[in-house]
Amino acid sequence: MSEGRPILLAAGGTGGHLFPAAALAAALRERGAAVQLVTDARALKYGGEIPVDAIHRIPAATTTGAGALNKARATLVLGAGLAAAVALILRLKPRAVVGFGGYPTVPPLLAAALVGVPSVLHEQNAVAGRANRFLAPRVTRVATGFPELRGLPASLAAKTRYTGNPVRPAVLAAAATPYPSFDDGRLKLLVTGGSQGARVMADVVPAALALLAPDERTRLGLTMQARGEDKARVAAACAEMKFPVELADFFVDLPARIAAAHLVVGRSGASTVSELAVIGRPSILVPFPHALDQDQAANAAILAAAGAATVLPQTEFTPERLVGLLRAALADPAGLGRAAAAAKSAGVADAAERLAELVLEVARPA
Repeated sequence: MSEGRPILLAAGGTGGHLFPAAALAAALRERGAAVQLVTDARALKYGGEIPVDAIHRIPAATTTGAGALNKARATLVLGAGLAAAVALILRLKPRAVVGFGGYPTVPPLLAAALVGVPSVLHEQNAVAGRANRFLAPRVTRVATGFPELRGLPASLAAKTRYTGNPVRPAVLAAAATPYPSFDDGRLKLLVTGGSQGARVMADVVPAALALLAPDERTRLGLTMQARGEDKARVAAACAEMKFPVELADFFVDLPARIAAAHLVVGRSGASTVSELAVIGRPSILVPFPHALDQDQAANAAILAAAGAATVLPQTEFTPERLVGLLRAALADPAGLGRAAAAAKSAGVADAAERLAELVLEVARPA
């Protein structure tokens, strides 16, 4: 365990929030800082992957649920979380508190403001989420994952700094892999849907494959994430076409699989977009259409503007549209290589180091 007063990280219990927190934790520890994490129960399954000296759980809930009773209950839980966070901060006396979004970050960052501890808020997406919009005026600095951040008032620009999105060590390792050659004439396609998979991928991808001629399918290799009944029906559809496919509910080595692909089809969460950029792979992105803030659409637009991605609204993500894009990719390997280079140019491989330096600028002495 590191010595001295810690820097306290606060993150919601999903990979999209915890992976950047883990990357920052590693960068801070390399600089000799003690680091602890405050989160919710969901994060405990990631505990071994987060390089911190201690993990604290506090009550947290979202107030966006339907119904007055749910909102009242969530407000009471957040109040309890704030009291627990104040007690934790008074006990730990952290040098700074760093929040990564999600409702579990609200109590610790509010507590930091109440107690007078310096704080940094990191927004992974190109559009600020509701929790971060609430917290941004109350923190010392705001760090952004993309060059432009929408959703915050212009009055906060002076305390905002672009750092990029910290990525996992596995992503940095994958980034060293050169773009694959086409020596065997086959296009290696990776289809993902975020940490939970996406049903629309299972609806569209096998149907698009069925529109290809048999000789075209021989020039395609597919690795695909699908879960539950989606996985079973994708497997059945591919078996009927005698088309080999590698299927899994979740790929623990996803960065390496991204690096091995010529083209990636997936959602456009902040982590996915940042990892595609750092590794440098072209993509077809289908933003999640039901997000209140449309943050995935804004994230995807970053890679599209760089010439690294084709972005399709889900209503346009049809078998016919996808098969057209796959045929275009098969016909133009050089174009895919240019798109891969464009993706790489948009990546920020040292984002964890940039964010660590910003945190240490505002942190109190150890």
